[in-house]
Amino acid sequence: MNEILVTGATGNVGRHVVGQLLAAGTAVRALARAPESAALPQGVKVVGGDLAQPDTLRAALAGSDTLFLIWPFLTAERAPAVLKVIAQHARRIVYLSSSGVNEDAERQTDPINQLHADLERLIERSGMEWTFLRSNTIASNTRGWAEQIRTTHVVRGPDIAATAVVHERDIAAVAVRALVDDGHAGMKHILTGPQVLSRAEQVHAIGEAIGHPTRFERVSVEVARQQMLADGRPPALVEALLASADTRPESNLITSTVEEVTGAPARTFRSWAEEHADDFRRAG
Repeated sequence: MNEILVTGATGNVGRHVVGQLLAAGTAVRALARAPESAALPQGVKVVGGDLAQPDTLRAALAGSDTLFLIWPFLTAERAPAVLKVIAQHARRIVYLSSSGVNEDAERQTDPINQLHADLERLIERSGMEWTFLRSNTIASNTRGWAEQIRTTHVVRGPDIAATAVVHERDIAAVAVRALVDDGHAGMKHILTGPQVLSRAEQVHAIGEAIGHPTRFERVSVEVARQQMLADGRPPALVEALLASADTRPESNLITSTVEEVTGAPARTFRSWAEEHADDFRRAG
């Protein structure tokens, strides 16, 4: 079997994809800009490469006809060149997209969903066999609140419409099935958790997991912008995130896709919070 190449292999979702492919006995290689510091499990072939430099992907793709793609940029500007190189080697691509993509809209409501819509269109035209994983909000995103919770037990930020937060392990489990099994070509799997939760409810669940009352405090977009910039986040990322906060529509969407594809029900956000409680506890 050809080795499956995983991009974003050191990130929250990609690391689980790598681990679950290994556990399934599948040959896997991981793309990393700095292979020497990737810290991935034994048995993974870590290969150097950078999606920002398409020519560096040729060696990484040699011997891999299947790819898991996480796009790390805020625009699709580099995507045509990257996909051209990938399509010269791979026949199957699984792309981590967003459940917010609206196929009926000429333009998406925010920059992040527009990015994913643009990538999907480019991949559809690439000639490769494709599967899109349209994920709802990923549970690991709440790690961005860790410092606030450790120091004040209050998360201050703009409120965002409630969402069925999905565990990154479940995204990875569906990705593995799409990468390894037949029958997923042309599918757009919408992945959600089992419960729609507001930001306040997510923060409360983390507080219960760490055994300390924790609350969410809504602030204006402008206050959030100032804080995010002061924290050192890139301005373009700040604006993209805040645009999503302003425009995300309410949704009660809950799908059974995780269970249908993997045979196991989607994990709850509460279970995620319990698994990662130490990330939010004050040291000492």
